[in-house]
Amino acid sequence: MSAECAELSARLFADASADGVPSHGLNRFPLFVSCIERGLVDVSATPECVASFGGLERWDGRRGPGNLNAHRCMDRAIELARTHGVGAVALAHTNHWMRGGAYGWQAADAGVVGICWTNTLPNLPPWGATSPRIGNNPLVIGVPRAGGHVVLDMAMSQFSYGALSVHRMRGQELPVDGGYDEQGRLTRSPAAIERTQRLLPIGYWKGSGLSVVLDMIATLLSGGQATHEITPVVADETGQSQVFVAFDPSTLGAMDEVNSSVDRIVEDLHQTGADVRYPGERTLATRQRSMSEGVEVEPSIWEAVRALLGRV
Repeated sequence: MSAECAELSARLFADASADGVPSHGLNRFPLFVSCIERGLVDVSATPECVASFGGLERWDGRRGPGNLNAHRCMDRAIELARTHGVGAVALAHTNHWMRGGAYGWQAADAGVVGICWTNTLPNLPPWGATSPRIGNNPLVIGVPRAGGHVVLDMAMSQFSYGALSVHRMRGQELPVDGGYDEQGRLTRSPAAIERTQRLLPIGYWKGSGLSVVLDMIATLLSGGQATHEITPVVADETGQSQVFVAFDPSTLGAMDEVNSSVDRIVEDLHQTGADVRYPGERTLATRQRSMSEGVEVEPSIWEAVRALLGRV
């Protein structure tokens, strides 16, 4: 990579771990390097616009680094929103975007509302089935707020595979049922769910339906692959389709009014109880702790990353 691209990619990995999402931060770095070595990720490729109409554009990721492709396309959506009020970029032929929430924070930092999602390999059983046929298709929504952005980052499964992996490595059960074991019973065991690949969709049939339509829209707008066309092998996953949308609220009124509206919603939410948090609030607290005390890293992951230095 160029020095500039390498620095941005590294920061996106590190920020994910610092924000308490190691499953899509440092934990994924060894797999990222493996994908580069096996030719699935082309570090020299940069995304390019292949079609446009007003505030809507279609881009080709050219199988470049997923986090860099996603960051560039959200940047472009923000640029379009500055001109049109709304900007949308659909991206095809890209790779795993790592932590999707990064692009929600990116939009909010720019003072715009950001919405983005990606399809994935088939790793989630549709409601009423036992075998994975749809993707857990993460959906991210970021809302700017001077007192701390509101950022929702969620997969279509109750727990992503990355979250299952983190709980398993730490010897922890899930806080609520996350899927089914070999006997078809709901379980909080991350290892059992990993073995069966029977993750529980969020909202049961509602999450299953949302996964399907997110896949459809990303595929239609980008002209890329749908979930059923992506390899089901985790280590070989490539060619995802993604959508990045930005709304510039300043085009509708003063930002002071925007901040005031969001603040009132947050204040009302906090009045319901001390343990009630808005999306992204815990992330901000984790980030602050990481900056003062250091970033928590799984020892086995740290050793795996250090081992990569011997191959440079």
